[in-house]
Amino acid sequence: MRRCAVARVRLPQTVPSPTAVTRASGRRNHSVHAQQQKKTPLTQSQPLQASDTFFNAQNAPKPPVRPDPYKLVAPQLQQLRETLLDLLGSSHPSLTEIAKYYFLHPSKQLRPLLVLLFSQATNGLGGGWHLKKWAAECEGAGGRTEELDRPLTRPDVLNDWNPSMPDHTASFQASFSLRPPRPPHQSPSPPPFPPPGIPTVASPLALLPTQIRLAQIVEMIHVASLLHDDVVDKSPLRRGAASAPAAFGNKLSVLAGDFLLGRTSAALSRLGENEVVELIASVIANLVEGEIMQLKSVHAEELGIAGLSPSVGQENWNIYLQKTYLKTASLMAKGARAAVVLGGCKEGEIWKEVAYAYGRNLGIAFQLVDDILDYEAGDATLGKPGGADLQLGLATGPALFAWEEHPEMGPLIKRKFEQPGDVELARDLVRRSSGVERTRELARAHADKAREVLSVLPDSEAKGALEALTERVVKRTS
Repeated sequence: MRRCAVARVRLPQTVPSPTAVTRASGRRNHSVHAQQQKKTPLTQSQPLQASDTFFNAQNAPKPPVRPDPYKLVAPQLQQLRETLLDLLGSSHPSLTEIAKYYFLHPSKQLRPLLVLLFSQATNGLGGGWHLKKWAAECEGAGGRTEELDRPLTRPDVLNDWNPSMPDHTASFQASFSLRPPRPPHQSPSPPPFPPPGIPTVASPLALLPTQIRLAQIVEMIHVASLLHDDVVDKSPLRRGAASAPAAFGNKLSVLAGDFLLGRTSAALSRLGENEVVELIASVIANLVEGEIMQLKSVHAEELGIAGLSPSVGQENWNIYLQKTYLKTASLMAKGARAAVVLGGCKEGEIWKEVAYAYGRNLGIAFQLVDDILDYEAGDATLGKPGGADLQLGLATGPALFAWEEHPEMGPLIKRKFEQPGDVELARDLVRRSSGVERTRELARAHADKAREVLSVLPDSEAKGALEALTERVVKRTS
C-alpha cells in the first residue's frame, strides 16, 4: 500500500522563546508596526504618488473571508449545552445545583468549540474513518447517541442510588441479593475496509456522536477546574456573578468539582478509545500540576520549596509558560487531538499531530491575552477586575517583560506584591514599559504558528473557522 504524500509533511518549527525575541528585536522596538517600519523605505528617486496608492488599494489581494467559528457550529453548541445538563444529575439535589451552577452562566465554550471544529476539519481523513462512521450508524456498535446515553452496564453496581435507578436496586431496606449476570451482548461485525484512496474531508461536514460527547466532557473538566481554582484563589466573582465558593462555600465547591470529574470519567469510558482515555486523564493530572506550580510561585517560602528565580532570565519564562500550558493549553491541545482520534485517525497519520500543535499554540496565546486583559481593563466577563493576578501574587507575562526594563520590579515580584502600594506600583511599571505590547506580540507569534500548522489540512469551512479563531483569540477584549 502506498503512503499518502501528505503524511510526510513536516510541521513548522516552534515559536521563538520570549528572550530570543527580545535579543533579536532590541529593547523598545518590539511591536509589529515598528518592525514594518524597518522595511525598505521609499527613496527620493521613488516618490509615492496618490495614483499609486489608489491602484495598489484596488488591486491588492483581499484577505479570504473565513467562516465565523461560533456560527458554523452554533446549533451543535446549543444542543451540547442543553444535553450536557442531563449528565450532571445526582441523588443529592444540592450537589446537582452546584454542579450546574457555572453551566447556567454565559461561557465562551472555546474548548468544546475546538473539539467540534477539528472533528469537522478532519473527519474522513483518517484511515479508520469508515469504521467510526459505521459505528455511529449501526445499532449495537456502540457509537450511536442512544447507546452513549444508556444507563451504565450493571447500573445497580456502577450507578447505584441515583434518581434513574429502579426502586428494587436503589433501596437499602434489605440486604442485597446475588444477581446472575446476563449473557454477553454479541456485537455486530464491522464492514470490510474500503480500497485505499486519497483522503478527503467528509462532505457535508460531519460530526460523530462520540465527538459531541467529547466536547461535553472537555467542558465539564474545564468547569470542574474553575470550581477548584475559585476555592484556591478565593475568587468572589466568576463571569460577573458570585463564584461557587461565595455562593455555596468551599467544601461543597470542591466536592462539586470532584463530582464533575467522576461524571466525565464514566462518560469517557463509553467512547471506546484507549488513546482518548489516556489523553483526557492526563489533562486532569496537568491541571493539578499547573495549580501546584502556581502555588510554588506564590507560596514557595512557606511551603519550603524553590519558587521563581530572583533574577530576570529564561528560567522564569519557562516556569510561566509551562504553567500556562498545564492550566490552559493542555485541555485545548489534548481535547483537539482526542477529537481527531475519535474520527478514525491512526498511528502514523499527521492529522492528530496538527490538532495537538494547534491547540497547544492557541491555548498559550489565549492565556497570554487573558494576562494582558488583567493589566488593561480587567475581564468583566469573568468578573475579574484589573490587577487581580497581582493581588494573588502572580507575575505574568507583562510583569516579566517589565522586569527586563525596570529592575525595581524584581523586589515586588519576590515579595509577591504583598506590601501596601505594591500592586499599584507594579501596574505603573508595566504601563511605563513595553510589557503589554511584547506579551501581545508573543501571543500573536503563538497564534500565527497555530494558523500555520493548519496548512497541512485540506481546505474546508471548518479549517477556515479554525484560522479565523487564531485571529479572534489575539484581538479579543474580554
